[in-house]
Amino acid sequence: MKEIIITGQDLTIEDVVMVARQGYGVRIHPEALDRIKKSREIVDGFVEREEVVYGITTGFGKFSDIIISRDETRLLQKNLIMSHACGVGEPFSTDITRAVMLLRANTLCKGLSGIRPETLNLLVDMINRGVHPLIPQKGSLGASGDLAPLAHMVLVMIGEGRAEFGGEKMAGPEALNRAGLEPVILSSKEGLALINGTPVMTAAAALAVYDAGLLMKTADLNAALTLEALRGIINAFDPRVHEARGHRGQIRSARNIFSLVEGSEYVTRQGELRVQDAYALRCTPQVHGACRDSIDYVRGVIGRELNAATDNPLIFPDSSEVISGGNFHGEPVALAMDFLGIALAELANISERRLERLVNPQLNNGLPAFLARHGGLNSGFMITQYSAAALVSENKVLAHPASVDSIPSSANQEDHVSMGTIAARKAGEIKDNTANVLAIELLAAVQAIDLQGGRKMGKGTRGVYEMVREKVAFLEEDRIMHEDMEKVAGLVMSGEPAGIAEELLEMEL
Repeated sequence: MKEIIITGQDLTIEDVVMVARQGYGVRIHPEALDRIKKSREIVDGFVEREEVVYGITTGFGKFSDIIISRDETRLLQKNLIMSHACGVGEPFSTDITRAVMLLRANTLCKGLSGIRPETLNLLVDMINRGVHPLIPQKGSLGASGDLAPLAHMVLVMIGEGRAEFGGEKMAGPEALNRAGLEPVILSSKEGLALINGTPVMTAAAALAVYDAGLLMKTADLNAALTLEALRGIINAFDPRVHEARGHRGQIRSARNIFSLVEGSEYVTRQGELRVQDAYALRCTPQVHGACRDSIDYVRGVIGRELNAATDNPLIFPDSSEVISGGNFHGEPVALAMDFLGIALAELANISERRLERLVNPQLNNGLPAFLARHGGLNSGFMITQYSAAALVSENKVLAHPASVDSIPSSANQEDHVSMGTIAARKAGEIKDNTANVLAIELLAAVQAIDLQGGRKMGKGTRGVYEMVREKVAFLEEDRIMHEDMEKVAGLVMSGEPAGIAEELLEMEL
């Protein structure tokens, strides 16, 4: 089994993808185990001396002023998990669940949470043996972290709840048994260490921003193909124009499109057919570039959060201090994911406008109406634009920020919350919608190029065109478009079109 070694300090978004989607295993670095043992010794000392320390010898939230005796600390942890497992809705997908487990394990490797090595080892073993707790998607306020969903993860660890194993859903104890694992009896502080933090929102965020990077490249590919299909004006992509403004994302998107259509006989120059194109073509670098810069910003935030200590309280072995703070608050992730959702919605917006120009006979520069060679009897791409418009409209609703909302909880002890998990889930939905919009534009652009016919395509676009045509044939007569759209959406999410273009151009898009 290929594996990722976790230290609590250097996990990357690409590592998360490998564990979540490619079946990589996880191993704890020996130095991390040393840190974990040191912090655990401090917790044991507090319990033995019956010192008053939040979450170790006290209740939680509003109950923090209630002292728990040494004999009741184990029951306290079990009760914490049982009472907090209040999630609702469909469970997270397997890839997000694996990412959640990985992120919690990685955070615990920092050695600031006071967990026992054997408890952490069980979580890692569950990842490696494919025991995936069924974690409901809804119920987290994003502070104190992802309490409700994480409690469902821990239920399986203590021999409760439900899990998926080998593609089958079953009771948690049965899943552990089939995998050759034993449940753990939580000791002092461990329940809190496992559920207090941001791994659910951050897991969903990490996968969403990874996918957003692929969609960003596809959007540039689409724009280049549509530029060719509509015989667009290349001058607007001249590097000098974009360097004059100075935004890195804009410069890069313009460079991508300019390079992709290099040598194309489809593109035109100012004055040959038109003086200038509509904004959906001419301003693509400006829009795509702003989205690209936004995605890069979000990658930075999520990259830091992957290795953040988000437990509370934190234990500092060097000074034997325990400090109760608020690193569980998901505001950094919440704002970033709202931003990502808006950026992805804009990618879909301008893609749908380019699609409209491809299918509308008043705008498509002489192409057949709805790209149907025999229109009337055939509707062609008419309703694909309807679907894209519906997805774009839905994205506008979903793009309303979750982070601007807050509802007090725990008798107003927890009086400001982030809604970060809602923001991450919404961004994931917008991402999926945007992938489908881009797939529809890609299909339409390739159809339009076939209808133009007889000219040499660009250095980078030709390979992408051929890849799409291997999946989907030219639309001569009406057929079930859903099937074509589904095939190309899968291609878009795979990143393969961008890969072939990068190979042809010998550069990264």
